[in-house]
Amino acid sequence: MYQNNENSMNLAIDSINKCVNEISSYYVGSNEIIKLILAAIISQGHVLLEDNPGTGKTFVAKILAKILGISYKRIQFTPDLLPSDILGTKVWRPAIGTFELVKGPIFSNLILADEINRAPPKTQAALLEAMEEKQVTIEGETIPLPEPFIVIATQNPVEYEGTYPLPEAQMDRFMVKLSLGYPEDESVLLKRRISWKVDDPSNQARVVLTNNQLLQIQNIVENNIKISDEIIRYISSFSVIRKDKRVMAGPSGRGLISLMRMSRGVALTESRDFVIPDDVKKICEITLAHRIVLQPEYSLESYKASNIVNEYLSKLEVPK
Repeated sequence: MYQNNENSMNLAIDSINKCVNEISSYYVGSNEIIKLILAAIISQGHVLLEDNPGTGKTFVAKILAKILGISYKRIQFTPDLLPSDILGTKVWRPAIGTFELVKGPIFSNLILADEINRAPPKTQAALLEAMEEKQVTIEGETIPLPEPFIVIATQNPVEYEGTYPLPEAQMDRFMVKLSLGYPEDESVLLKRRISWKVDDPSNQARVVLTNNQLLQIQNIVENNIKISDEIIRYISSFSVIRKDKRVMAGPSGRGLISLMRMSRGVALTESRDFVIPDDVKKICEITLAHRIVLQPEYSLESYKASNIVNEYLSKLEVPK
């Protein structure tokens, strides 16, 4: 697909724009949110979507898998779901006198972990190794996952009964936490529903990329998007949040790395091969807020970590 750096950059930008346009012809909502999800995917990150039921979380994941040309599996998280239901297990085959590996649904390019906070911690933890190291261990055997490997998880913020909040270690594995929100003009959604003739038109979407093309775009983000020393210092300056008296645990090193990687992905979605300060400012809240653990007295007051991120965003010196 890509011959040289300049040509590959132009083709990657064109491909991303086509992906945004194709999703926008089906998803009725903010184009900016779609670009942020794509930025996370091309930055090799995982996405947590927290929103009310019926806002299109599952639909967005399905249509992304279709247009990106990658394999897709949905895992419905429930209280009785076991780790082996996700990872797979080894089954004894008497006919051949050996154990055979039966792979679980995690062996796919894009995993939709639907209502992830409905499963108990032991099952949630089954995703930890997969999300960080892109491999799983089944009965002592380590098996690599297919590339690319992306997890889009959803959770409902208004239901607490029968749910298990994600632990900090799990939250830290997600590059960004986003909310889709409701469409500004829902009459557009209703009119499109009449033309689709089905509630889920994801099968009608056009395939824009192939698996290999997506991997090449991820490679461009990793190797060809330039980021200056000044912006790297700006990103690292957010570590000061850890010293805030309202904070029990601030953004980790992984969090700052995610901020850097995501800013490079955003730069490419904005048709640039270099990061500017506005790229970092745009994604600070969605990349860092979910990694911050507040002191108990501030948690009880319904104080939000996003308030702290935005506070530091306004007072930290921005590179010229």
